[in-house]
Amino acid sequence: MLKVDGRDLETTTGGFLADPEAWDERVAEALAAAIPLELTEAHWEMIRFIRAYYFRFRHLPNNRMFVKAVQTEFGPEKGNSRYLHRLFPESPVKYACLIAGLPKPPGCI
Repeated sequence: MLKVDGRDLETTTGGFLADPEAWDERVAEALAAAIPLELTEAHWEMIRFIRAYYFRFRHLPNNRMFVKAVQTEFGPEKGNSRYLHRLFPESPVKYACLIAGLPKPPGCI
């Protein structure tokens, strides 16, 4: 359970938001604080991108697909594993999805 602005939001055992529609930027900040991760504009760019991707295609990419999609959208300077790992250490797609209020992506432990 995650409490944000007086709302109780259900989360999974992995900390993912149970209802992606309950997400807003305050929820993202609370989810990031639990990691802990301080969000910058570069983080927000990827968080907004992965949310748009999910609602457009109705699925989540694996890590390789995420890097490729970011590369297509933002170019090679952002669409590479090194850049994304600097933003979201350990697993870029997992933590981008978690903070974006989306389900756990495929292949994430």
